[in-house]
Amino acid sequence: MNNAFIFPGQGSQKVGMGQDIFKAFSSAREVFEEVDESLSENLSKIIFEGPQEKLNLTEFAQPALMTISMALLKVLEKEMGFNLKKNISMLAGHSLGEYSALASAGTFSLKDVSRLLKVRGKSMQFATPLGTGSMAAIIGSTIEKVQVVLSSLPNDEVCEIANNNSPGQIVISGHKTAIDQLIKISAQFEISKIIKLPVSAPFHCSLMSPAADKIKEYMDNINLIRPSVNLVSNISAREENKPDIIKDLLIKQVTGTVKWLESVNYMIENGIERFIEIGEGRVLSGLVKRINKNVEILNISNPKQLEEFSKIYRWNMFKLLEKRVLVTGATGGIGNAIVKALHDAGAKIAVSGTNKKKLNELVERFGPEIKIVEFDLYDL
Repeated sequence: MNNAFIFPGQGSQKVGMGQDIFKAFSSAREVFEEVDESLSENLSKIIFEGPQEKLNLTEFAQPALMTISMALLKVLEKEMGFNLKKNISMLAGHSLGEYSALASAGTFSLKDVSRLLKVRGKSMQFATPLGTGSMAAIIGSTIEKVQVVLSSLPNDEVCEIANNNSPGQIVISGHKTAIDQLIKISAQFEISKIIKLPVSAPFHCSLMSPAADKIKEYMDNINLIRPSVNLVSNISAREENKPDIIKDLLIKQVTGTVKWLESVNYMIENGIERFIEIGEGRVLSGLVKRINKNVEILNISNPKQLEEFSKIYRWNMFKLLEKRVLVTGATGGIGNAIVKALHDAGAKIAVSGTNKKKLNELVERFGPEIKIVEFDLYDL
């Protein structure tokens, strides 16, 4: 099965996120500590203790969400033997999630991406005067209808498509007065539901041009490495792996439309069968489900889900998911180890042996997936 890792964007942050993996895994703690050191700031404390209002600030939310994703990935790699290049076919992220995706594939070092996202967050936050920009989600319409409405607005103010998230969910961004005007006239264009979003700035529109300039200036001093797994870009909605092109697309993304619907469709059309959202929340999982109900979707955001995914990873490696396996001599030392390995790899197991007490102990240990079969090979 072809897998894609997808990385969440801003809006998924909440106080206390990642604390369970921080406590459970030393490799996760190393990520938090390196980010804190890179920023010369105790971001971990803000993540774990808040307050929520501070964590919601773009300059903190962006590196915080990246930290959670990278900590989860590091646990998979260091403590569960996961290999990104061998087991993931494509990567994608929603807005800031692209930076997490690229860090996972080695394009950015953890130090560089932490500092870059702090710059990105601050630049986007202060690109427009407070209160002059706004964003809104248009529900149940098409991108063609939205474009018609936008073309009817006055040309002296900005109102643009920020995100094409899924069928029936389009986000617009721009001047507050322009968005208020669009809401007033929306019924004339058969748009019945618009929800203003609680954001502090109008992201992903041309009003973010000052932020794009600052991000470009900062990125000019970073050496981008070719990613180990191709990124499906928010802007091009296709696979990219050339560092110069990736850099250019990241800068364009600040003012451009996040083409999430097109990106997911591209991945499915090119063989992706399972999407794995790695990071806080389930926002992207919900969007993928609206786009295509036939693909498999998994989430990795806590220790339990890490363990569940590590089993799936082993299932893929050994191709034993739902396979039926008979283990003879299951009560012996070697037989017992074989049963455990097969169980961890997702197989359905029948066991036989001469010691009925130990066979029953196997069932108690591993649960109803283990079935006892009584027969004598000499009878065959």
